[in-house]
Amino acid sequence: MKKVSLSGSPRANVGKKDAADLRNKGLVPCVVYGASGQTSFSVEENPLKKIVWNPAVFQIELNIGGKVINTIMQDIQFHPVTDRVVHVDFLELVPNKPVKVKLPVRLVGSSEGVKKGGKMIQNFRKIAVVGTPETLPDAIEVNVEKLDLGQMIRIREVKIDGIKFTESPDSVIAAVKTTRNVATEAPAATGKK
Repeated sequence: MKKVSLSGSPRANVGKKDAADLRNKGLVPCVVYGASGQTSFSVEENPLKKIVWNPAVFQIELNIGGKVINTIMQDIQFHPVTDRVVHVDFLELVPNKPVKVKLPVRLVGSSEGVKKGGKMIQNFRKIAVVGTPETLPDAIEVNVEKLDLGQMIRIREVKIDGIKFTESPDSVIAAVKTTRNVATEAPAATGKK
């Protein structure tokens, strides 16, 4: 999993008025939950936006007043109108302790079915998994090269050492659907023989 660093400042006061003051100064109120309890802090909005709006999942090394904590983002709250980040919950990563996270899905290769005119349908952009921080990959790579028209890849067909999928094993990650062009060309081709 990719790592990034983020600096934060401890929050002395916790409440709606304090949170509003922080947001007016371009800061985002945050909380990190972990083995040592919870810590309230704030971070600058611009560096945080680069992490939040990135499709990758990061292991974030938080530096809060000189104390360094390895974390992941657990929950992000956005303003309903402006889409600004208004609050973030972080979860402390403990070595060898499983954590639940949603990893991005990356389709690899060019499908046989797509080459024949089919359309690739990707049902999951992210999949929830459980694994230790050491075993979590950057993304779940799914090879679709052998998928032909009408074929699909289900979650149970993807195996990655050290992680367990929490979604239904029968859920379809990707499938190649037959398009109208392919469906109309097939009868026309058989009629010419």
